[in-house]
Amino acid sequence: MAEKQNGAGAACSVCLPPWRMPPPLPAQRGLLDFFPATKPLKIRNSLTRTKVPFVPMDPNGRRVLWYQCGPTVYDKSHMGHASTYVRFDALRRILEDYFDYEVVLCMNITDIDDKIIKRSKEAGVEFRELAAEHEQGFLDDMRRLNVREPTVLTRVSECVPEIVEYVQKIIENGLAYESNGSVYFDTQAFRARSGHAYPKMQPEMADNSELLAEGEGVLTDVSKGAQDKRSASDFALWKKVPEAPEGEVRDPSWPSPWGDGRPGWHIECSVMSSCALGALGDGRIDIHSGGVDLVFPHHDNEMAQSEAYYGCRQWVNYFVHSGHLHIKGFKMSKSLKNFITIGAALEEQSSRQLRFLFLKHRYNQPMDYGDATMQGVLDMERTFVEFFHNVKATLRALPATGPQFWRQKEIAFESALLAIKQQVHDALCDDFDTPTVLQILLRLVRITNVYSKVFEPAPPVPLIIKESARYITKMFRVFGLVEGDADMGFGSEAGAAGGGASREETLGPLLDVLTAFREKVRAAARSGDSAEVLSACDALRDVDLVELGVRLEDAGAGGARWKLDDPEALKRELEQREQERLRREAEKARAKEEKARKDAEKAAKARMPPQDLFKADVDEQGNPKWGSFDDDGLPLTLASGEPVSKGQGKKLKKLWTAQQKLHSKYLQSQE
Repeated sequence: MAEKQNGAGAACSVCLPPWRMPPPLPAQRGLLDFFPATKPLKIRNSLTRTKVPFVPMDPNGRRVLWYQCGPTVYDKSHMGHASTYVRFDALRRILEDYFDYEVVLCMNITDIDDKIIKRSKEAGVEFRELAAEHEQGFLDDMRRLNVREPTVLTRVSECVPEIVEYVQKIIENGLAYESNGSVYFDTQAFRARSGHAYPKMQPEMADNSELLAEGEGVLTDVSKGAQDKRSASDFALWKKVPEAPEGEVRDPSWPSPWGDGRPGWHIECSVMSSCALGALGDGRIDIHSGGVDLVFPHHDNEMAQSEAYYGCRQWVNYFVHSGHLHIKGFKMSKSLKNFITIGAALEEQSSRQLRFLFLKHRYNQPMDYGDATMQGVLDMERTFVEFFHNVKATLRALPATGPQFWRQKEIAFESALLAIKQQVHDALCDDFDTPTVLQILLRLVRITNVYSKVFEPAPPVPLIIKESARYITKMFRVFGLVEGDADMGFGSEAGAAGGGASREETLGPLLDVLTAFREKVRAAARSGDSAEVLSACDALRDVDLVELGVRLEDAGAGGARWKLDDPEALKRELEQREQERLRREAEKARAKEEKARKDAEKAAKARMPPQDLFKADVDEQGNPKWGSFDDDGLPLTLASGEPVSKGQGKKLKKLWTAQQKLHSKYLQSQE
């Protein structure tokens, strides 16, 4: 039998009907719509100060080269670090786990810097020792905050030879010069080159002497350095380290063709990114991130150096910056006594709660860390926690063998869910708009809760409830809010009895609690003490089961329900509730005291006859205000002898009449 061709043109022994490939775009849309359909993500780029489409350099469109400014390790990591690195961790996770990009993230550790050298002298330790201690503390804090490790971690101290070579090439390219043992970047020569501009992101700051001086380092003598520079905007690539005065230890230095010295701050990042990412491309990178306070001069200087080294016009394609963090409305500062370390913050809130805090704000917008902000976070977290618990309780109550048929309410629910998924996608495409996503997911919680309570004309379909809860879990995993491989929920209860634990290991703690509870109830029953029985029940709910990660809730006439949760989360929730109760009680006590004070003042005033009301009045200098009074005690003249004006007299009479009524009521109450 001869082979025939099917609709796609392939030979076959059986003739099949034609197959038509679906069009890549709807018929009403043309090629101009193809780009946003395939590259929907837009990022707010500091190079343009606008949102622009994100297009990686990778020919296959998947690999993303990202350099992230890391910490200068001279002190404990603080909430400013948490804000920056958790926010960028969320962006990285969205790129990797939602948009399916392969991110190669390089983060540096600045372990050679004026601040480190200055602090090590003050502490009387070697600068490498101080830097290593705080580097380890920073990395530990990042792990506690569930921040993914970078693909590459670089240190300045490991790249000094490469820095010297990098500086030498910029000199050879005619864009840097040696002066008195230091090397400076020639900003005027760079500006004169075709296709180059300096500074790119904040040209309005080009002559800001304060920021320029800050960028040179705390140990730099700006006045002396100014004599060595060709232009005030030139900045150090290599700093000369002079001999130390007699009796003092010389600052750390490394050999170079220009004499002993150390790297300038800005050149360090250019070289470390080149060492880590340069071989993966042509030296350019897709994304560069850092705090907004680094835009000028640090990031502008980085770009100028790198473009001078590579001879390119655009070293970074997308510059993203995180917004400022304020503590209760103020910039974080030790002088204001609002400097909060990450360790201290984690004693008050969980890692998940802090991540919720940062996700509730746009990554590039300023945000506040305070009691009111955190209360909103706690309320949001509690809503999602309760949602997952209630879904699990509902699914336990709905048998898998129950009805699965989709009626109108299921179709409406699924349509709403699909619409919400599209809204979430649109929000993430809009410069990683996580605050909007969280609000959309809260709306999905409300929709699911309503659907779960409708049992007419038939009970809810379990699978559709699961789909909703699993989708929220999926998005939370993308954001870094869910650890482990929990299918539904935050996963905190997962593994409590896992790992091959024996039944004795699993059930032992619970059986101990039940045994102790039984003894308390039996003893109270024998003595007829019903109050002690209720006390034992409360202790079981609020203390004993909490230690085991069991949430027991009274459900009125319907009995009680149990839910599994993280023991530490439950303890923290109880502590927070207790703190809130104490706060309310303190407010009530203050209000009661204030009321008592006002009542006492009112009672004291009521005892005063109206004839005496004005006799004790004094002016701003403490002298008697009035000169003479009539028989009722109303002022006739000022202390100067000038008569009281007609208008003033009316006001005084009005006050006198009010006092007369008040005093009369007092006298009546005493009869």
